Parts: sequence; C-alpha cells; structure tokens
Amino acid sequence: MENGDPMPLHRFETAEHPVDEAARLEIIKACGFNYAVPSPALDAIVAEASALFSAPIALISIVEEQVQRFLARVGLDASHTGRDVAFCAHALHATVPLIVPDATLDRRFAGNPLVVGPPHIRFYAGAPLIPRGGPALGTLCVIDTKPREATPEQLSALVRLAGKAVEHIEKDMTS
Repeated sequence: MENGDPMPLHRFETAEHPVDEAARLEIIKACGFNYAVPSPALDAIVAEASALFSAPIALISIVEEQVQRFLARVGLDASHTGRDVAFCAHALHATVPLIVPDATLDRRFAGNPLVVGPPHIRFYAGAPLIPRGGPALGTLCVIDTKPREATPEQLSALVRLAGKAVEHIEKDMTS
C-alpha cells in the first residue's frame, strides 16, 4: 500500500442481513432446534449430498444471529461457526443455490479464515432452506477442498434434497 501499511491478510466480505432478518430469527427461535440430538433423516440427506458431489463435507446449517449451527453434518467435526465467516449466510439472499467454484478467486471469500485455514474451502454449493411462505433459515451445502464446477444435474439434486430437509424441518415445527 502507498502509505506503508501492510495489506490485510484476511480480507473477505461478511454477508449483509436479509431484509426479513427479524422474522427469520423469530421463526428459528420458535423452532427450538435441538442441535445436540442427531436426526437420522437429516443425516441421510447430508450423506446423499456428499456422495452426489463426491465432496468431503456436507452440512445442513441454520444461520442464527451470531452463529451458524449444523443440524446435520458429514466430514466436519465443528458443530457451528461464526456467522461472520459463514458462506451459508450469503446464500440466504436467494431462492437458487449459491455456487462458488473457487473461493480463493472470489472477492467475498478469498481471505475468509475457512478458506485460508482449515477446512480450506475451495468449492461451495449451498441451496437455501426455505419453509413454505417463510424466509430462508439456512442451507444444505456441499464443500470441497478442491476447486470445481457443479453440473446442472447436481444442482437440481441439491435443490431436491434441500426440499426434503425443509419438509423434515417443517414436520418438526408442527409436532
């Protein structure tokens, strides 16, 4: 830099909050998700997503006010991350999957601690979890440590699996 200040090593963009953030957080609170109790149905969905993409990591995340928590996960020991570094927080803004072929080349993520350090995210594909008539609560995502592209068939299947996850979540909401 011209003034002699060192260039920041970890430059990335934190996702803006969706316009419906207050309602979204109220729904999440009302759901009372129990992250400590495994869900065989959701575990099967992340396993299928991981296999579909031949990706080492697949997650069902719920993006809360300060953190994203994982309702189901394959290939990642962490039960949550900070919302500020969450790729999934960026995916809340659309009704279609967010695809990041190479996070090191994407200005939003290149300096993200999850890219420059473990788990060394390169590829990300996340389909928002949108209950009927509601805002996105989180995502079903797949992550790889290698850059890659997603096929239209993979993306279609990811959206279908996200729909199955939403059906399961909605069933839990009403019981």
